[in-house]
Amino acid sequence: MGVKRSLQSGGTVLSVLANVLIVLSTATNYWSRNSEGHSGLWQECKLGVCNSIPCETMLAMTGACMVLAAGSGFVGMSMGLCILCHRGDSQRGRATSITFFLSGLLLLIALIGYSVKNAWKSDLFFSWSYFSGWLALPFSILTGFCFLLADMIVQGTDAISGFPVCL
Repeated sequence: MGVKRSLQSGGTVLSVLANVLIVLSTATNYWSRNSEGHSGLWQECKLGVCNSIPCETMLAMTGACMVLAAGSGFVGMSMGLCILCHRGDSQRGRATSITFFLSGLLLLIALIGYSVKNAWKSDLFFSWSYFSGWLALPFSILTGFCFLLADMIVQGTDAISGFPVCL
């Protein structure tokens, strides 16, 4: 297994891990907790009773960015699996890396927006759903770099394939 194939395999594994963390973070209600209960992007649970959160602009933006990041991650993961299984062309590798960088950017926007909204509340603590979103961010960016480096190897190999090499 060459370096290119190892980067593509590693990128695919990282993409699966990033997507699991993004979906887990988006779907659960443990983004923040306080003395009365906990809340997420969609529901707030106080004293054991969970209710839908009324629409707030920053929370809606965070939820939308998280859903878009998950969608972008799944598109990138399927593109990465196509590259890995069918030895895709270089255009697909570049598009895959761009897709994962977009997913990372959307994650960053969502998490910073949520942090700014809740950072000044003294009785609020961020919880594990929030931190799993932050953990997915470097995995998503590293996945983009894996596919980008594999694409650069493909481009370099194609560029020198016509030249006679004497070693």
